[in-house]
Amino acid sequence: MATLIEKEDIPLYKIIPAFVNKSENLEKELAYAARLGNEFKGKTQITFETTQGPRTVNTTVWSVIDNYLQLKGGTIIPLQSIIDIHF
Repeated sequence: MATLIEKEDIPLYKIIPAFVNKSENLEKELAYAARLGNEFKGKTQITFETTQGPRTVNTTVWSVIDNYLQLKGGTIIPLQSIIDIHF
């Protein structure tokens, strides 16, 4: 079970790759999350891996660039660290 954190707290954690890299399988969900954030200002629940265990954040996704997910406020999360996405 992942611990819910605020998006402002993400920089306090060391983000590491997830045990299983799901970035290719999550391509459609990532694109939808960016569209949801940009067009509708909707939030997405993102669970990612850290050295302290899984963390979840509810936030607006601005874009998917290269190998990163960019959140509102400029925070980035490596795609290879993402465990799950919910809308």
